[in-house]
Amino acid sequence: MDQVTPTTDDYWEMDYDNYTYGNTGSVAAPCSQADAYGFAQKYSPVMYSLVFVLALIGNILVLCVIRRYRSYQSGGACAFSLTDTFLLHLAISDLLLAFTLPLFAVQWAHGWVFGVTVCKISGALFSLNRYSGILFLACISFDRYLAIVHAISSGWKRNTCHAQIVCAFIWVICLGLSAVDIIYKQVVQVDTGKTESLLLCQVWFPEKSTQWQIGLQLVSVILGFGLPLLIMLYCYIRIFRSLCNATRRQKRKSLRLIVSLVSVFVICWAPYCCFQLTDSLLKLELLTPSCSLGHVLDVGTLITESVGLSHCALNPLLYGFVGVKFRRELARMCKGLLIEQGWLGMEAWRPRKPRRPTGSCSSADSENTSYSVMV
Repeated sequence: MDQVTPTTDDYWEMDYDNYTYGNTGSVAAPCSQADAYGFAQKYSPVMYSLVFVLALIGNILVLCVIRRYRSYQSGGACAFSLTDTFLLHLAISDLLLAFTLPLFAVQWAHGWVFGVTVCKISGALFSLNRYSGILFLACISFDRYLAIVHAISSGWKRNTCHAQIVCAFIWVICLGLSAVDIIYKQVVQVDTGKTESLLLCQVWFPEKSTQWQIGLQLVSVILGFGLPLLIMLYCYIRIFRSLCNATRRQKRKSLRLIVSLVSVFVICWAPYCCFQLTDSLLKLELLTPSCSLGHVLDVGTLITESVGLSHCALNPLLYGFVGVKFRRELARMCKGLLIEQGWLGMEAWRPRKPRRPTGSCSSADSENTSYSVMV
């Protein structure tokens, strides 16, 4: 039997609830999918549209603030810290991911109407930026770890050139992972249990490829959740331990930020990874397939994936707006725009003087968090 296998950007599971199995293992009547597809057609367009709007606004603001902050700094590469470099790539990744969401929102409202080529490209962008966004979060955590825990000894390791090399390496890895969507993404016609079928853009594997499907799911869980989580936990635990000698107020603020970063990451992606692992167990026949389990898995995957995607809208809040200087730069940018439009009744707007850091880029200035717009 042909199977459609869920990956990071598939929006439906179709191979577990097609049939029920009796005690003798014989195939019984097909399971009804009308309720599940009906829920998807109502839920997905609203959820993906909301995430798209929030992610678009938040990440564009991040890019504008970073650009404005950099324009007022002088000193070449030192003006753009490692943290800002990773934040820039993270915002670009989240924006590219957000741009694919309206296409899949339309898919669930009216079916896929954009053709096979757009299906493959949008699916590849979806996977590319889902992986890259999470890995950039891990890079930001590791950079904060080097800057705080190893502030002196890591000075020679932390420079903008190294950060750009790391970002390029991440993009190449994620591009390789997204090749699966370019090869196997297809527009398929599925039976929704209603009078009319529905065209969906999904990964469609050939027969007898169960091991390949399971391997891809495990790679998705490891690179898309497990490895970044381990890096973040290790870095932030070490950071918090290094702040034990700080004042009580500083420790409270650091603890609040650390807990929020890790907690939101886990809350957004852990449920989806659990459903992927359950999916793998079903493919390995370690769980008994049934209509009820298939229905729960289908609806649960749809909901938890949308929750994970909302992380691209939360990133600007977690990694930008929590920073005092980021909020200050955003306020100055908004004030400047209002004054230029004459809405504040002020005749002139004088931007602050450019900051001129002293020393070379390889010195402690390049790793000092004071040159980051985030903190």
